[in-house]
Amino acid sequence: MTSTRKTTTFASTADTAAETDSETTPEDTPALAGPPLRHGQSPETVTFAHHLRIDGRDYKPGETAQVSPDYARQLRGNGYVARGRA
Repeated sequence: MTSTRKTTTFASTADTAAETDSETTPEDTPALAGPPLRHGQSPETVTFAHHLRIDGRDYKPGETAQVSPDYARQLRGNGYVARGRA
């Protein structure tokens, strides 16, 4: 039985991890509540009608958040989103 020794270089892995983090999370994207956006979707701003907890953050009635269109549709169906004014 043979054994092979694997060595790692911590400096190169730390550098590449820092580069990929900065590329994947740009500073100008808004914080999104709920599930992530699908390809080609843009976030919707919703106003909550009731208290709701999403991803560990509490949203009180009247607060707004950016959510995916699919999640906004689900929240509207369940009555958590305030009606828009015409």
